[in-house]
Amino acid sequence: MLSLSNKRILLGITGGIAAYKCAELTRLFIKAGAEVRVVMTQSATEFITPLTLQALSGNRVHLDLLDPEAEAAMGHIELARWADLVLVAPATANSIARITHGEADDILTTLVLATPAPIAIAPAMNQGMWSDAQTQANIAALAARGYTLIGPGSGEQACGDVGLGRLSEPDEIVTACAALFDTGALAGRHVVITGGPTREALDPVRYISNHSSGKMAYALAAEAAAAGARVTLISGPVTLATPDRVTRVDVVSAQDMLAATLEVVGSSDVFIGVAAVADYRPAQIAEQKIKKAGDEMTLSLVKNPDIIAEVARLAQRPTLVVGFAAETENVVANGQGKLKAKNLDLLFANQATDTFNSDSVAITAVDAAGVREFPTGNKQLVARKMLQLIAERLTT
Repeated sequence: MLSLSNKRILLGITGGIAAYKCAELTRLFIKAGAEVRVVMTQSATEFITPLTLQALSGNRVHLDLLDPEAEAAMGHIELARWADLVLVAPATANSIARITHGEADDILTTLVLATPAPIAIAPAMNQGMWSDAQTQANIAALAARGYTLIGPGSGEQACGDVGLGRLSEPDEIVTACAALFDTGALAGRHVVITGGPTREALDPVRYISNHSSGKMAYALAAEAAAAGARVTLISGPVTLATPDRVTRVDVVSAQDMLAATLEVVGSSDVFIGVAAVADYRPAQIAEQKIKKAGDEMTLSLVKNPDIIAEVARLAQRPTLVVGFAAETENVVANGQGKLKAKNLDLLFANQATDTFNSDSVAITAVDAAGVREFPTGNKQLVARKMLQLIAERLTT
């Protein structure tokens, strides 16, 4: 399956009749999982409107190098750094010549010079212009610099000529761009992860919670995104930054987390329940701060929903439902019990007191086939090994 999950494509459109194909090109990139931002030369706007590309990409189209409003949002240098790939399509003979000679007098040519990302060009021009010695010299110079050439195709052209110079078809361009990236083990997959603690309010000031830092869930989210997955991270209250290319949904209570999970898990391939969800919540939440009275206080608690068990019971459950068990004793035995009781496909168990607020963890993977030990290591590295196991399970 063609996948550009989590890839950032900067599409530079120049002024040729083939610019109209960029509407379909943008749609196909997004369908393949990419995020697309569009830069247009002024002449390109004569062939297709910026509004069309904005509607299809979901992002503002960049037109001017010195646009104060655009620079205040995502400036051209930040945009150059943002991209995983810069694609110039259609690349006219004029734009190819200007790029070859290092001109930087508009936003597109400036971005081409500034970006650290790989650059691909998809030429589109009259067959005579394509075969001209100067154009061929320019193409050779760009190839020598490491640019990727996509096309051109051969056939009837807008002017009536027949020959090389047609813009490659949008599906061919998307396929060629996808081939420039290493395909991650989770490319094209949707992974939903819960993480952090939940807070169960006693009154407007106090709550019941736990020591979970969320570090394990955030490490898994970052590594899953790096492996090509589309990642939704449903997070309890933590102080961690959202990993790059991860969609984060903030929640507070166990009931909030369950509702957020059920909204997105139906489209997922993998659900990983890492969150330290409170088992119980107060039966009543006081409207005002509870005042101190006497030496003792009795709280009435009711059971919270078991989020991972709810997911495992769904008629259309994810391909893999993966649990976590933070235990203080009998780690493997308790993990095996939870695996069976909650109908999970895989469970990762660990010693809770060694994990909370730590950057390191030792994990035991438990499934129907037995156990596998992951020795103590940095949570990011252990998360990568855990996801490798999950990816293996998805393909068996």
